[in-house]
Amino acid sequence: MDKAKVESIAVKYLDSIYHIAVNYCKNAEDAADAVQNAFLKLLTADMVFNDDEHIHRWLIRVTINECKKVWRSFWHRNIGSLEALYETNENDPILLQADDGQAEVKREMAEAVLHMPPKYSTVLHLHYYDGYTVDEIADLLGLTPSNVAVRLHRGRQKLKETLRKGDYL
Repeated sequence: MDKAKVESIAVKYLDSIYHIAVNYCKNAEDAADAVQNAFLKLLTADMVFNDDEHIHRWLIRVTINECKKVWRSFWHRNIGSLEALYETNENDPILLQADDGQAEVKREMAEAVLHMPPKYSTVLHLHYYDGYTVDEIADLLGLTPSNVAVRLHRGRQKLKETLRKGDYL
């Protein structure tokens, strides 16, 4: 794929892919590395894509795989956490979409989702932020639709409990 096409795809999908990586990695630096590796793979990919949605789905899958590589690395297996994993960015596009009355609520929800286990935060992000259906998420993640539905249900329950307690920070 040529560099100009990859740049146009990056402009279109970078925020979405980055949010998925942050949900999975729980830290901005590792997420940025995973996203960079995914786009490098796109640049060198010798595949024929049907359309932009096919590219987006492929990028999601590759990004999740790159995030898993980060967590399997020697560093993450042997070194403990030294600081908070993620701080909410005030310029986050998801938070900026909210009007003034809902900005704080959306910020709290985004922080709570980020602190959930990846199996819940990933499906919640794909469903609510990216608008994928249960069947599409199942296809993307290699799960059954019923498993995705269960993860969405449990994720929503955990999110509700977490927001009630206020212990997501």
